[in-house]
Amino acid sequence: MADTWATSEALGIDLHLEPTAGPGLRRGLTDALREAVRTGRLAPGTRLPSSRSLSADLGIARNTVADAYADLVAEGWLTARQGSGTRVAEGRSTPPTATAPTRRPRPRPTHDLTAGTPDLAAFPRAEWLKAARRALNTAPYDVLGYGDPRGRIELRTALATYLSRARGVRADPERIVICAGFPHGLRLLGTVLRARGARTIAVESFGLPEHRKILAATGLTTTPLPFDELGTDPEELTDAGAVLLTPAHQFPMGAVLHRSRRAAVVDWARRTGGLVLEDDYDGEFRYDRQPVGALQGLDPDHVVYLGTASKSLAPGLRLAWLVLPPALVEPVTRAKGDVDTCGVLDQLTLAEFLAHGAHDRHVRASRLRYRRRRDALVTALAERAPDVQVTGVAAGLHAVLRLPPGTEASVVQAAHWQGLSLHGLAYFRHEQATAEPLDALVVGYATPPDHAWAGALEALCRVLP
Repeated sequence: MADTWATSEALGIDLHLEPTAGPGLRRGLTDALREAVRTGRLAPGTRLPSSRSLSADLGIARNTVADAYADLVAEGWLTARQGSGTRVAEGRSTPPTATAPTRRPRPRPTHDLTAGTPDLAAFPRAEWLKAARRALNTAPYDVLGYGDPRGRIELRTALATYLSRARGVRADPERIVICAGFPHGLRLLGTVLRARGARTIAVESFGLPEHRKILAATGLTTTPLPFDELGTDPEELTDAGAVLLTPAHQFPMGAVLHRSRRAAVVDWARRTGGLVLEDDYDGEFRYDRQPVGALQGLDPDHVVYLGTASKSLAPGLRLAWLVLPPALVEPVTRAKGDVDTCGVLDQLTLAEFLAHGAHDRHVRASRLRYRRRRDALVTALAERAPDVQVTGVAAGLHAVLRLPPGTEASVVQAAHWQGLSLHGLAYFRHEQATAEPLDALVVGYATPPDHAWAGALEALCRVLP
């Protein structure tokens, strides 16, 4: 039986060509190959199928393919070497005409001190690879299907155990939904809140503007709450449908929400039927004492717990989770869609990583590394910039440096000239916040790799007043 396209040479290479039919088949094939190379569809160095494989795929004689290859080798479009097959020659393609103006890439800063990113060079590759191998070797075939839209049960079970133990979350695998990163989870919650009739959501006076944009895109108006030495003040929570808080370690101010205000915000939710969205973005990283437990533990029926692997591991994993009140599980799952939209292999790997203790070991090692960096920052500032004060509790991946009044803009500009990437506090301030403006820098001391931290700290000290 003659080979067909579907069965010939299982180890061959697929190549889409449409040669001209008829008596000039060799010429039609040659022209089609030449055009594919000339237009750049076949990039320089691309290996072509063997003459036997391509002839079977196209249903033509093998000699026709071999002759077409030989013609193009002679013309310089292809190269053929013993043992390496037939390849596209270098320098013969014509780049496609640009359809839109190209954007010039921004120059990379010498030192990245933006807040919110862990030391990516410290990602536990060896342990992650071990977990990935275990997950893939033990996973049944059906896990590679579309799956439960809430996410893999293995990960939801591992998260329920870990969050209950490490963060005081009252978690049940049936009430956990896995998301493709924190922004995805926040967008789902905003969509559900809007569908339930909410018009406004209260937020903190200082926070990520990207989060406010996500909520606005779902149709919600964000209103800022006052902020003082006790943290965000919930007294002005009135007709808002929900409130977004970072109670364990306020971002970026670095305060822990006072216990009286933790109780007050939960009481508001119970009294009004409102919803508290708890962003526990770096809750594992406290350096002077045991971290405060999650707010969700006070009332799982009125608090949504939002967690992420972005700070403990890496944002590129795009894995986050929502621990939901029972009444929200179905609407959030429906908003996510009919199938799981997160990579199943990464979910299974993280489940293994959690279950075998690798996550705890990595967090504890990271906690020690970041504490040493924060201590070095505090020491350097005391010696070289005594007018700059480090505020907030000893926790998280960043520090807020209070500057002399009126100096923030000039210091941020000087940092830019020194190749330092960082933000002033004004970047995080809600445009409607009523608190007095503060001059400060938000410095992410976790972001640089270990070998670059000393240089980044030296560059930072040079720009401070």
